[in-house]
Amino acid sequence: MRSVSDLTIDSFLPRAQMQAMSTSARATYANAKPYPHIVLDNFFDPEIVEGILEEFPKPDAIRWQRFDNANEIKLASAADASFGPLTRLFLYHLNSITFLEFLSQVTGVDNLIPDPRFEGGGLHQIVRGGKLGVHADFNKHAVYGLDRRLNLLLYLNKNWREEYGGHLQLWDRDMTRCEAKVSPIFNRVMIFNTTDFTYHGHPDPLECPEGITRKSLALYYFTNGRPAEEVSGEHSTLFRPRGPDDLRPTTAQRARNLVRDLVPPIIMRQLSRARKT
Repeated sequence: MRSVSDLTIDSFLPRAQMQAMSTSARATYANAKPYPHIVLDNFFDPEIVEGILEEFPKPDAIRWQRFDNANEIKLASAADASFGPLTRLFLYHLNSITFLEFLSQVTGVDNLIPDPRFEGGGLHQIVRGGKLGVHADFNKHAVYGLDRRLNLLLYLNKNWREEYGGHLQLWDRDMTRCEAKVSPIFNRVMIFNTTDFTYHGHPDPLECPEGITRKSLALYYFTNGRPAEEVSGEHSTLFRPRGPDDLRPTTAQRARNLVRDLVPPIIMRQLSRARKT
């Protein structure tokens, strides 16, 4: 891996490529179905992305935020302390004015504001059996009150096989069909609009071997205000079932919910503290 001290802005950001594609990519983005998005393969310096992958913490290496419910089974961390040095610098460059202006040129969303807190973003990891139900994202920043407009995902999965699953599914506004699937392969960037109706997720449990996980970096971009037709009121994540049997808790999840209902809160708090130590 390259020494961090040797890195320049051109190592982090492919500025020549960004300039060349900023205009041509706008039509591709705007005309994509079921809503504006673009997939960029091998966009960043592969040596940088390799270094980020080397730093990526294993499921038991840090204090991950753990989600395990009917809607999602995943690990996430937005804490600066959980980022390796190369990852941290890379994320800061994706929040830079140079990259924000490129995103605006491609997407048509002007005056983008980055999120130094990486609220809901940062490091994402899915283990075997994990999933993320189809959903529309929260539309207001919890601290700043800004409007969430764009998502950017960078996938870090080398030698990813189709049978592992984990494809990002893009669903139509009426939740009647999946109109696009994006495999989470190494050094693939996915950028897409986020509104109350941009439904997406990887709802089928991962079928990768034990020890292999679905890894990604996630960044979200905001504006101060947005078009009125994009929202239906402030909300958190809106999960949408694909059918009557979707988004149901597993047997283990139902058992845990029953325990929470039956065990006194003081004991549950003690058990939670014990698990964290």
